[in-house]
Amino acid sequence: MTVFSGLTLPVNAASAESLLAVDVSNLSEPVLCAEKDNVALMLSDAGQEQSVRSFAIQAVHPAYIGMIAVDSDAPDFTSCDMSQDPVFASGGPAQHTIYESPDLWITGFTFESFWRPASVPVHVQSDDGSGKVNTFEGLHMLQVWVRDGVRPEEVLVLYPPDGYWRARPLSYAQMRWTAYGSSFLVGPVQDKGRPVAVLESVTFDPKTRTFAMAFAAGGAGSLSMAQLDRQHFRMDVELQGVDTSVPFAALRSMYVTRTNADVSEIAWRAPHSAGWQESPVMAFQGGRAVELWAGRSVPSRHNLSAPDMIFGPFHGDGRFTR
Repeated sequence: MTVFSGLTLPVNAASAESLLAVDVSNLSEPVLCAEKDNVALMLSDAGQEQSVRSFAIQAVHPAYIGMIAVDSDAPDFTSCDMSQDPVFASGGPAQHTIYESPDLWITGFTFESFWRPASVPVHVQSDDGSGKVNTFEGLHMLQVWVRDGVRPEEVLVLYPPDGYWRARPLSYAQMRWTAYGSSFLVGPVQDKGRPVAVLESVTFDPKTRTFAMAFAAGGAGSLSMAQLDRQHFRMDVELQGVDTSVPFAALRSMYVTRTNADVSEIAWRAPHSAGWQESPVMAFQGGRAVELWAGRSVPSRHNLSAPDMIFGPFHGDGRFTR
């Protein structure tokens, strides 16, 4: 069942002339803690005549999803020391419904504390044609829910203070839920103790199911919920005025061992290549790609049902402009 679709052209309809290759840098480092994002794949396009203006991000169920009998998303803090993490207290906990319709709603949360200040305003445009905009301050997390038949499902999360997103398709077949896994960043990536995309503001337009972002490092961008079903969730990204010679997007995930990871392998389609190349994620030396896949072919004890992530194709035009 497709909950919503048709808001954009299919990715495969992209013209070959507009495809761009991006540089993929691997800044991953080994750790013992399964709750630390130690996988870092950075995307940039230095040295190209055209800058990346648009690309797709997909969350796709792993290849072994149909073999799962008992799922798992429990945290594992073995060998973890979080005592040195920054802590910024807030007025939480609090929960707000910031948008609601029969088939889509967004819930905002304020926690008691977070590792960065909750200083990014979240604006929500009215869908009644009045032009009214509601503004919410002090939010640490947004949850996006859709209604699949009679059952609601959470499919997308954004943490405004650090710009981290997480996505998942609708639950597979008769499963009641699937886990979140890897996170991704959209916009200029900066090092603030860990990679972040610093946002100045976020605005949600319910008519197009689009999040518009203003970036502190300059420029703007948007992420649109384009296609969602029980196989995949495709989001279309556009960038305006962003310096893409430095990382404009990133994948953040975790890897301890091959069977204790949210991402254990990557595959990429190099420019003019006849096929895909593959590598264990920790051994990947970087390269150029018109598409990038990061996921697992072997089941993991950590977030067993979490989706694989796909970035690309990449384009030098505003392909998804509304």
